[in-house]
Amino acid sequence: MEILRTVAELRHWSRTNRSQGYTVGLVLTMGALHAGHASLIRAAKASCGHVAVSIFVNPTQFGPNEDYARYPRTFDADCALAQSEGADVIFAPALEELYPTRAATFVEVEGLSDRLDGASRPGHFRGVATVVAKLLIAAEPDRAFFGQKDAAQVAVLRRMVVDLRLASEIVVCPIVREPDGLALSSRNIYLSSEERAQALVLSRSIRRVEALVAAGERRAAALIEATHRLFAAVPEIRVDYIALVDWATLLPVDLAAPGALFAIAAYVGPTRLIDNAILA
Repeated sequence: MEILRTVAELRHWSRTNRSQGYTVGLVLTMGALHAGHASLIRAAKASCGHVAVSIFVNPTQFGPNEDYARYPRTFDADCALAQSEGADVIFAPALEELYPTRAATFVEVEGLSDRLDGASRPGHFRGVATVVAKLLIAAEPDRAFFGQKDAAQVAVLRRMVVDLRLASEIVVCPIVREPDGLALSSRNIYLSSEERAQALVLSRSIRRVEALVAAGERRAAALIEATHRLFAAVPEIRVDYIALVDWATLLPVDLAAPGALFAIAAYVGPTRLIDNAILA
């Protein structure tokens, strides 16, 4: 497996493969790879002739008091996992490769970027959209793979791809969970054993909402109230948001129509975790 460091190298690799009739898949990550990322690489490998995995901790999507400096960086282990799942290349650029000195261009999806995570993390989706646009332009992939856990991010990126007329297809893969239900996240490593147990209220809440919808409950207020009751039993956790929204616009809806997004964000200790369900 080859490690590429520059945009020119990545673009040459992609164009060479596509000129030979192969489809190219891109899995975008910040490293600290886990089984959720492995599932994305497998999905990419199953549908694309060649697969690149980007590893880049993007500073512009972190707020001033967030965890950019201590975000887990496990490059050697990440490369081993990516190779074991069939990745063909790793793209691991230096900061200056994606953000040259005096870079002044950013991408912002107006409206969507201020909702859900964007409301509590101002500028977050601006940073996400900017780096993803840079990576899609660099790699020119036929398909780019993302996890459903980042459903709000997916909504922003889908809008960006349409608005900028980018050729890449956004592919969304299911949430991967621990056996006890906790959604996999690189930030789970921050949790103490006590916090890890408390964090299970997120997945319990998702299962409860799915069960209520399956039983016929459609009212957003009822689904949100049921979730708040579960969180009330774990007072150590601080809720950021509990919301039922249209997945395309991230605007609140009153009733759970098919395809609506039920999303949760909460702080377990200092660690912010998210979870969600696409309601059937």
